Amino acid sequence: MKRNSIFLSIFLLLTSLAHAQTLKKEFPSEQQIDVIENLGDFIPLDTVFIDESGSEIELSTFFNKEIPTVLTLNYFECPMLCTLVLNGLAESLKNLTLNAGDEFQVITIDINPNEKTLFANQKKKNYIKGFGLENIKDDWHFLTGTEENIKKVADSIGYIYYYDAQRDEYMHPAAITLLSSEGKISRYLYGIEYPVKDLKLGILEASEGKIGSTLDKIILYCYHYDPYKNTYTIFATNIMRLGGIFTILFLCIMLVSYWKKDKNLFDKDSLNVR
Repeated sequence: MKRNSIFLSIFLLLTSLAHAQTLKKEFPSEQQIDVIENLGDFIPLDTVFIDESGSEIELSTFFNKEIPTVLTLNYFECPMLCTLVLNGLAESLKNLTLNAGDEFQVITIDINPNEKTLFANQKKKNYIKGFGLENIKDDWHFLTGTEENIKKVADSIGYIYYYDAQRDEYMHPAAITLLSSEGKISRYLYGIEYPVKDLKLGILEASEGKIGSTLDKIILYCYHYDPYKNTYTIFATNIMRLGGIFTILFLCIMLVSYWKKDKNLFDKDSLNVR
C-alpha cells in the first residue's frame, strides 16, 4: 500500500511537470522582462518619431534646452500596467513644484508600432484633462514610431519587453527613466507610483545643477538614491558635512560680530581718553 502511494505521488509529480511545460509553450510568459540599467549612456537622439499632432520629429529637437527629461515607454491600448504607470506619473506631476518647460519635460514613446497618431493624441488629451495638467500640455510629448526606432531607444535604456501573441499584449516592466539635457541616462524609478519627493530629486539630479533653487540643491545634497529601497533616502554623511559647514560659518559670523563690537568699544575708549 505504501509502495503504491509512492508510485502515485511520483506519477502526479511527473504529470504536473508535463502540464507546466505545456502551459509554458502555449503562454510564453517566461520570456525576459527587465530593465538593465545603462546609467551614464545616451539615448539615440537621431531617431525619428511622430508626435501627437502628426508631425515627424527627431528626438534631438526635444533636447535643445538645458532641462532634464522624464522618459516613459508604454503603449496606449495596454489593458492595465501602462495605465497604472502613467496614472502614477501624472499624479506626481500634478503636485510637482517644478515648472514644466523651464525645468523639465516629459516624453512618452509608444512601444506598439501599430498604434498611430490618433491614439497618441487621445491619450495626451485624457491625461492633460483627467489630471488637470494644463500647465504641462506643451511639455508632455506622446510619440509613435517604427519598430526599429522604438527598439533603438528601448535598447539604449535597457528596457526589455516583448509581444505576447497569445494574449495580444506587450509584456513590459514598470519603470520611468530620467535623462539629462544631453539625453544621458541619469536615474531609473520603478513601480506604478512615483512619490513627488523621488520624482523631484530625480529630476534635480538629472539636471546636474542646472535647475532648482539653492534650497533644492541643499536638499538634494542631503539625499542619495538607494537602489535596494527604490527611493531617495537621507545621506547621513553629507548631513554631517553640511552641519559642520554651517557650524563653521556660524562661528565665523559670531567671531566677526564680536570683533566688530570689540573694535567699536576700543574706538569709543580711545575718543574718551582724548
